[in-house]
This record gives sequence, structure tokens and C-alpha cells, in this order.
Amino acid sequence: MLKTRVVTALCLLALFLAALCFLPPLGWAAFAAVVAAIAGWEWGGLMRLSAPGRIFFGVGVAVVCTALTILHPAAFGVVPGFAEAAPALAPYLYWPAIAFWLLVVPLWMRRRWNLPRGVPGVLIGLLLIVPTWAALVQLRQLGASGLFGVMALVWLADIAAYFSGRTFGKHKLAPSISPGKTWEGAIGATVAVVLYGFFLAPHFFGAVAQNKALLLLAMVLLTAVSIIGDLFESLLKRQAGLKDSSNVLPGHGGVLDRIDSLTSTLPLVCGLWLLFT
Repeated sequence: MLKTRVVTALCLLALFLAALCFLPPLGWAAFAAVVAAIAGWEWGGLMRLSAPGRIFFGVGVAVVCTALTILHPAAFGVVPGFAEAAPALAPYLYWPAIAFWLLVVPLWMRRRWNLPRGVPGVLIGLLLIVPTWAALVQLRQLGASGLFGVMALVWLADIAAYFSGRTFGKHKLAPSISPGKTWEGAIGATVAVVLYGFFLAPHFFGAVAQNKALLLLAMVLLTAVSIIGDLFESLLKRQAGLKDSSNVLPGHGGVLDRIDSLTSTLPLVCGLWLLFT
């Protein structure tokens, strides 16, 4: 199993870096749309849709991403004019998603609501996946290293939480959702992200970096939202009776299993970036 995980991880990293570094803006948007479509197909599994229903939803996600690119090419860097077009689109792409993660999901996990089927479940899926796709495309305007640096923030939070929890963990964070997560792991993740954020922010967050208190608040918020994203998908999988969102990535489960924290953090990062730069 470990060998399979390592081989899959190396292949995914090579594919991701090749796409990130060498694809033109339209090609990157298409690549991200394929990832979003697979995530949509997996979301259909969490909704317990039929096989055709899952495929239909996955295709629908790709269609929405394609339509946004066609209707707003400048906002996604396909044609010139990103600086003017992207902030104008941000309130429609990111603020609803940010409100969902900060206000709705904590209450959802507390009340243990089930993921609805039908139109409500579809809308929630779109609210999670499409803004993540948009953030992946728009944050690439920072350059390949910039987007990679932002994503590394989320990965660092996961790694720090794992090792801090394993070393110091005694107090369970959400035992009924994810028994392995601890408060000590969350604190370790927060410390790591804050330190990394103080290094990263001057390059990417503009006005946020000038206000150390605001920067500290942003890093703590990003860590919390990252953990919430992970816990939320764990809850949905547990309710659906699934160990993984799918098995498309041998040893790693599905796409949603790999991007659960990114779905909650990338829209917030992109929203802050567009707001303060």
C-alpha cells in the first residue's frame, strides 16, 4: 500500500507541475476543469446518485467552468484585462463560498445534517467545486511558483497537524467525525501556517502583509478553514458509508480526498488576494 501511495503521489506531482509550469492560460483552465469534473462525479457519489447521475453532474461541472471561461475570458487570464475583470467577478465567485465555509459548515457539522439530494445537493456541490476551480485558474496569475506556494500552505497545515497530533495529541478535535484529529494537531498546524504565511504574504497579499495583526488573523483563519474543509468531507463520507470519495487515485482515494482542504481555503485566499491587491 505504501509503495502504491508513493508511486501515485509522484505521478500526480509530476503531472501537476508539468501542467502548472507549461500549459498556457486556456490549457490550465481546461486542466483544472477536468479535475473539477472528476470532483463533481465524486460529489455525486456522496449524494448517492446513480451512475448516470454522477456522470451527468461531473459533465455539468465542466460545462459551468467552460461557460465561465468563455463569458469572462479576461477574468481568467485567457485574454488581457485580468486586473480589471477578476475583482469584478470575485463577489459572485468567492463571497458565497466563503460565507458557506465560515457560517454554514460549522453549524452543519454541529447539527450533523445529511447532504441533501436533488437540486440542493447539486447547488452545494457547485458552490464547493466551481469557486475552487476559479481560484486555481485565477491564482495562477501569481505565476507557477506563486500558486504552488499558496497550495503548499494548505499541505503544510496538513503535515504539521499530522506530526503535531501524533507527537503531542491527547485531546480529540472531532472524535465522531475524524477520530485521528486532535486540538494539539490543530495548534501545530496554526503555528506552522503563521510562520510560513509571514514569509509568503509579502509576495502575494499586498496590503495584508503591511498589517501584521491582519496577516496573523488571515493565517489563523486559513488554518481553521483548512481543517473545516477536511472535517466536512470526512463527515459527508461517513454519512454516505464511504471510506474514500472514489478509487481513481490508487492508494489515495479520490480527487475530493486530495483537495478537501483546498476547496475551503483557495476561494478564501483568492478572495483576499483580489480584495487587497
